[in-house]
Amino acid sequence: MSSAVDVYWSFRSPYSYLATPGMLAIRHDFDVDVNLRVVLPIAVRAPDFFSPENAKRGRYIMKDWPRVAESLGMPNVWPSPDPIVQNLETFEISKEQPYIYRLSGLGVEAQRRGRGIEFAAQVSSLLFGGTREWHLGDHLAKASSRAGLDLAASEQAIDGGNHLEEIEANQSQLEESGHWGVPTLVFEGEPFFGQDRIEILRWRLDQHGLSRS
Repeated sequence: MSSAVDVYWSFRSPYSYLATPGMLAIRHDFDVDVNLRVVLPIAVRAPDFFSPENAKRGRYIMKDWPRVAESLGMPNVWPSPDPIVQNLETFEISKEQPYIYRLSGLGVEAQRRGRGIEFAAQVSSLLFGGTREWHLGDHLAKASSRAGLDLAASEQAIDGGNHLEEIEANQSQLEESGHWGVPTLVFEGEPFFGQDRIEILRWRLDQHGLSRS
C-alpha cells in the first residue's frame, strides 16, 4: 500500500493557495499519494471565528498573505467575487453562499477522478491570481481542462451526489488529526499546519525513506 499525505484544504483560504506548489512538489519528489481533502472555509464552519470581537484575525490575514505570496513570487489578488460572501469591513458572513459549495463539490469530484491537487492548483491560481469574474464564462472550464478534467462532467456528477457528506467527513477527520485550520497536511497521523510547514513535512518524508531521488 502506498504512503499518503492528506491535504485538508479550502478554496477560500489564501494560505491553501500558497501551499499548492508545495503540494505538487511533494507528489513529484516523494513516493506518496497526495490526496485533496476539501473542507468548507472556517468562515462557514465556525462563523464566530470572524465575529466583530475577533475582527483582528481577518485584518491580520489580509495583511499577511499578500506579503507571503510576494516572498514566494506568486500573484496575490483577493478573489473577485470572493468565494465566500462576506463583508470584509465588518467580517459579517452572508447566509447566501452561491460559490463555495459549488467549488468544494467540484474539488471532491476532482479527487475522486484522481486529479484533486491539480484541480486545486489550477482553480486557486484562477481565484487568487487576478482573474476577475472567475465564475463567469469559460474560466472554470479552462482551469478544469488544465487539470485534466471536464467541467461539465464534474458538475453533472455533483448534481444530486453525496459530495457534501464527504466534505463533512473531511472536516471531522481534520479535527481528529489534531488541528482545525487549512492547509493542514497529515502524514501517518501527524498534522503539519500551514504552507510554512511543508519543508518540515518534506523532512519527515525523508526520514521515512520516501524520497524518489
